[in-house]
Amino acid sequence: MTDRVHFVLIRGLLRDARHWGDFTDALQQRFPHSLISTPDVPGNGRLCHAVSPTTIAAMTDALRGQIMASYPLTLIGLSMGGMIAIDWMCRYPNEVEAAVLINTSVKPLSPFYQRLHWMAYPRLLRVIVHTPAEREADILNLTSNYHQHDGQLLRNWQSWQRQCPVSTVSAKNQFLAAVKFSLPVNKPRQSILVVTSTADRLVDYHCSLKLSQAWQTDYLQHDTAGHDLPLDEPEWLACVIARWFNHHCLANLAITCN
Repeated sequence: MTDRVHFVLIRGLLRDARHWGDFTDALQQRFPHSLISTPDVPGNGRLCHAVSPTTIAAMTDALRGQIMASYPLTLIGLSMGGMIAIDWMCRYPNEVEAAVLINTSVKPLSPFYQRLHWMAYPRLLRVIVHTPAEREADILNLTSNYHQHDGQLLRNWQSWQRQCPVSTVSAKNQFLAAVKFSLPVNKPRQSILVVTSTADRLVDYHCSLKLSQAWQTDYLQHDTAGHDLPLDEPEWLACVIARWFNHHCLANLAITCN
């Protein structure tokens, strides 16, 4: 594959395009002639005044409406964004040529206590009852292993939440849509790379491993980053995606991209 690619970056629960952070620039540097689109799920970011759909399929259709440029696409989905990418590949196969699925999960491959790690339950309860500012601190603490004490990053996130607040209804709809999402009947025909963090404290990495095994996809794991792998390791992630595109074997990825 060449670097003339149209990437679509899809975020997860309660996050918007801005939360991709440095990863977008890192990916652009690896693919200087590529187009990178960062649509928002309704209810998040630029679309915060809309109400989030109650299904992953409806989120997929909402994102498709935001993509105005050429097909086929390469989807990069994190967590719930990975579920949207799966749905997109399966229902609109001619629009997608490849996908990178990061720290995502589907039922029935993984039980509920792996799809949301049991140790995260107390923190998730705090997310529900805390103020929006406190909620951003909770999310940062839960999803990043490298930036838990990054005061400037937290202030940015809190500012974004004030600018584009996610309503309680939208948050509930997103959560329920993710919980309900199930493995499609037919395996996608596109090339797929599954990437996971074994130190993820929100979603057990075995969810990604089981998905990769079920579909016999390429698979790569990082040993220290958190659930928000693009935040913790943007350069590493961009590097492994670029090398995957260039058909390097995964045995070399860990060596070359450390």
